[in-house]
Amino acid sequence: MADEADMANDQADYLLQLALGRRTRLSQQPSAQLCADCDEAIPLPRQLAVSGCETCISCQDLRERRR
Repeated sequence: MADEADMANDQADYLLQLALGRRTRLSQQPSAQLCADCDEAIPLPRQLAVSGCETCISCQDLRERRR
């Protein structure tokens, strides 16, 4: 019989697999040329380095700080 710790571990594993799946799908998409948040151009080196990026470095930093 599964106890609470086992159920919590199962749920954490499930959520991790979902997040990894989303990341894989994003990395297969081409990078945006304009930032989705500020509409500024995303520098080509970032587009090439981060496949599937949607935001410039500044806006991505803001997004990550808000989490």
